[in-house]
This record gives sequence, C-alpha cells and structure tokens, in this order.
Amino acid sequence: MAIETDRLILRRIDPDRDFEAWARALADEEHVRYTVGRVQNRAEAWRSMAAVIGHWAIRGYGFFSVEDKASGAWVGRVGPWFPEGWPEPEIGWSIAPDSLRRGFATEAALASLRFAFDELGWKRVVHCILEGNEASIGVAHKIGSKFLYDLDGLAGITTARVLVYGQGEGC
Repeated sequence: MAIETDRLILRRIDPDRDFEAWARALADEEHVRYTVGRVQNRAEAWRSMAAVIGHWAIRGYGFFSVEDKASGAWVGRVGPWFPEGWPEPEIGWSIAPDSLRRGFATEAALASLRFAFDELGWKRVVHCILEGNEASIGVAHKIGSKFLYDLDGLAGITTARVLVYGQGEGC
C-alpha cells in the first residue's frame, strides 16, 4: 500500500531500500535529540526498524517510509503509531537531517491524518513532542493540532516533559 501526495510517496518500510538512510539518520546527534534521545549504532538502528515493521504486523498500521518523488530519496518516517505505553493513537514524524525545512513533515503528516481518520477510523489523533522541539510544534500547528496536555515522560523512551498536541473528538 502507498499514499501519494504532490511530492511524496508514503509506503511500507522496505529494509533493503531504506536501511542505509535510516541508519544514517539515527546516527545523527541532532536528528535523535527529540526522538530516541541518543545516537544509535547500526545494530540499534536495525532493531529500531524491525520494531516499526513489527508494529505493522501487530497493529496493521505503522510509520510509513517517506520517499521524495523527484529524487527517490528516503526522507524519513511518518505515520500512525500506538505502541504499548503510549497515551493515545499518534501521528508521528521524523525527517532525515538532509531533508529538513522543505515541508515534508507537514505534507506527510497531513496525508497520514487523512489515512488515520478515513481508513483506520480514528476519532482523535495526538502527537507526542518533547519539550523544546519547536520544529515539531510548528508542524503540529500547521496540520491543525493544538496543545492538549503534558506528560512526565513516555514509557521506554524518555523521562523528559512531553507535550501532547492533537485534533479530533474532545480537542
């Protein structure tokens, strides 16, 4: 399955096509600052990719690999996500360092929102954003989400303050 936007293809993760770019992103200190919190070596990046693929197997949905139509480059992962310990079903985004500030997160998040509401039947979507991640807060606002509440961490990810933005029923 794939979702196309004007500039992007959101598709299932393909380890053979995506792993090298995935591993480079997770080895970049600035990239992981607001996601996994620390750089990951190749083995850790592989396990990260395997966990996202496993989420698809368990839930029937998960992060999409996002591909730039013009270049064919992997630009990140965006999509629906609801692992154990998460407060609510989420649309999350993580864009590779060399693809930032081009509007890819916003474009892919909007497509993922439509997928979550129209195909998955979700009534509400959140975005869990670490405090200080102004770029992601900006994306949340651009896609129509608003601040809902904060958390003291996310299970298995961080103990830092997490800002939860969202939209849909009850927002």
